[in-house]
Amino acid sequence: MSLPLVAIVGRPNVGKSTLVNRIAQTNDAIVHEMRGVTRDRSYHAADWNGMDFMLVDTGGIEVASDDAFQKSIRSQALEAAAEADLILFVVDGKVGLQTDDEDVARIMQKSKAPVLLVVNKMDNPQAEDGMWEFMSLGVGEGWPISATHGHGTGDLLDEVVRLLRETGAEGDPDEEPAINVAIIGRPNAGKSSLTNRLTKGERSIVSPVSGTTRDAIDTLVTHDDVLYRIVDTAGLRRKSQISEDVEYYGFVRAMKAIDRADVAVLVIDSGIGVTNEDQRVANYAKERGCAMVIVLNKWDIVEGPESKQKVREALDDVQHPERLAEAAEEKLAQAAEDVREVAQAVEHPSEIVAEAKHVVAEKKEAFDETTATIAAEFTSPADARKLPRVPSIRP
Repeated sequence: MSLPLVAIVGRPNVGKSTLVNRIAQTNDAIVHEMRGVTRDRSYHAADWNGMDFMLVDTGGIEVASDDAFQKSIRSQALEAAAEADLILFVVDGKVGLQTDDEDVARIMQKSKAPVLLVVNKMDNPQAEDGMWEFMSLGVGEGWPISATHGHGTGDLLDEVVRLLRETGAEGDPDEEPAINVAIIGRPNAGKSSLTNRLTKGERSIVSPVSGTTRDAIDTLVTHDDVLYRIVDTAGLRRKSQISEDVEYYGFVRAMKAIDRADVAVLVIDSGIGVTNEDQRVANYAKERGCAMVIVLNKWDIVEGPESKQKVREALDDVQHPERLAEAAEEKLAQAAEDVREVAQAVEHPSEIVAEAKHVVAEKKEAFDETTATIAAEFTSPADARKLPRVPSIRP
């Protein structure tokens, strides 16, 4: 039997991911002050008082929003709530009751699972008067906590465990281990589309916008009686091209997914072809000793046998990513040699000057010989007139 699920829902920026990290005692969930950082739902193992359960982190729900991803984010959050055995509805006690809180509360009131109202950011246990306005949401009495500092989280978890045991949702933490499969590649190669196809659902948000996936998203599937954990990861770019903190956190989590993977599935956009980024991502897997399967996605848009053959030929470098490192070493060696030559020139300038003077002397001697030869051939004015006239150039 799988572990019981505890979904954490609420509007954006109320501290859901911080609470996940506090309960799970990890930093797996990305926490950032920017709104809408969490998009897909992610699962995190936790335990309290001898009971194991699974936390489900979700994106912030906004009913009236023009965000391009909000419809998918809301769908992911509602699906998490629908499959959960218990729901933690998180609100921000520091800013007070908001319209979005009321919208989320109306949705939670229809849930079949028990709902606990969690009033977060109550950092001062002596000043909890502000939490009572949330009673109007109609989802029960609030639990004041500070996910950042840990205040009140122990009492909350005691109630979580009590309710899970009442509902009979205890699972077996010693279930059969799964084969970890990490879906990796550069941004917008189609990793989330492949994940959804393999898991037969809309597990990951799919968008033409590069960088849609920000976290590593686990999904358990069974095929031929074998359990697999499919991990969709954020697109990997070289560190020098990462400009946002959120993307960097996604990069780190993707690296962790490769570290714990048994097999990495490298997704390549066939429409663009094999790039240096693909080779670099392949090298990430090789450095970590991870087996790798290469998938040529979007193969249907590659036109003609010649174009397809070029893509196949380019795969040779991806299958041997060490060549990228060898080429880099050769360039570094050549650069080092150039530096040494410049250093020698700086250290021994007199030698360089002497060599330059020698070259100039040789050129001058050759010029003088050529001039003497021409003068010997034209010994009279009549001979000189045989030379071609040079047209005059007037300003």
